Amino acid sequence: MKLPRLSRRKFISASLLAAPVAVLADARWLEPTWLKTRQVRIGGGPTKHRFVHITDLHHKGDRGYLQTVVRQINALAPDFACFTGDLLEEAKYLAETLEILSGLRVPLFGVPGNHDFWSRIPFAPVRQCFKATGGAWLMNEQRTLAGGELNVIGITCLRLPQSRIPLAPGRINLLLMHYPAWIKQLDGQQFDLVLAGHSHGGQVRIPFYGSVIVPYGVDQYDQGLFQTSSGPLYVNPGIGYIGHYHFRFNCRPEITVIEL
Repeated sequence: MKLPRLSRRKFISASLLAAPVAVLADARWLEPTWLKTRQVRIGGGPTKHRFVHITDLHHKGDRGYLQTVVRQINALAPDFACFTGDLLEEAKYLAETLEILSGLRVPLFGVPGNHDFWSRIPFAPVRQCFKATGGAWLMNEQRTLAGGELNVIGITCLRLPQSRIPLAPGRINLLLMHYPAWIKQLDGQQFDLVLAGHSHGGQVRIPFYGSVIVPYGVDQYDQGLFQTSSGPLYVNPGIGYIGHYHFRFNCRPEITVIEL
């Protein structure tokens, strides 16, 4: 049987119709849970510390997806893990979120994000969960690890500390915060690395253009590694999604492996 010949005009028309459908399908059903692992190297010397950075879980009951995140982190076998805010949006998911995170086999250090405050969750069980992994929930606090070589500092997103953030001389100072734009308010204090989240990378990124829209507290620091007056800043595009906006395009959820 001879198939009908498709004219050039019909082919182009069909392609133009198919492209938006493919993009929508990708954004709605593929990318939101299509985890990627990104490797980031900080500094030019030999690697002393290897850890992962995740952020913005916004857990809404997708148990299998969050378990996959935990399994992938465990498989990477980092020295420790860092989290930069927004565990969830509704308090009813707190117990499940902490139960799944307790499956991490590495110390987890983290700070709260704006949704953690807005959801009014109690921070005592969060602190207990992070401590049980060997890490800590840091609310304007710091911890020394790696035999005293590394100082992890965590600040909340309510307000910057009124005084300069205390650093540990002679150690690697790693700052965890939620809002990337706060890098501009650190008064030029020097950190070896600053980690942030909140932006979700915009969730929708147009090729050769970038993010369509980002929330407040982001400014130009929407995704990736930036060199700033306070040191290198890495902004992770997050694991979950905001509210009911269950879509991502050209902006996959990310587990970042950092070598420092």
